[in-house]
Amino acid sequence: MIPPLPPCTPAHQAVECEDAETLARLLADGTDPDEVCDNLTLLTHAIDIEGDSALQSGRPLTVHTTAILLAFGADPRLPDLDGRTPMELAASYDHRPAIRLLQAHIDQSTGRG
Repeated sequence: MIPPLPPCTPAHQAVECEDAETLARLLADGTDPDEVCDNLTLLTHAIDIEGDSALQSGRPLTVHTTAILLAFGADPRLPDLDGRTPMELAASYDHRPAIRLLQAHIDQSTGRG
């Protein structure tokens, strides 16, 4: 028997539902932008949801939850517990909008932007 997954946090639930308004409110109220649930950081979760949603629906990629997380200080280089970085995950989906945002934040943090 497989044990049940731990309940996700409100911020991860907002990412899962691509609820940008709730996510921004939670982050403004003090939620750690680098929190982890079910082996995913909020940022890797957002990129995974954005990429998977586009693949399944055929709609264009979105980047709003990724952008909100980066605006609230999520670390664009922090790997999830499986070792995947946000950039690696974005590349696996060919998620160019996320790749550009991530690179801009990495460049800014290293003084190259």
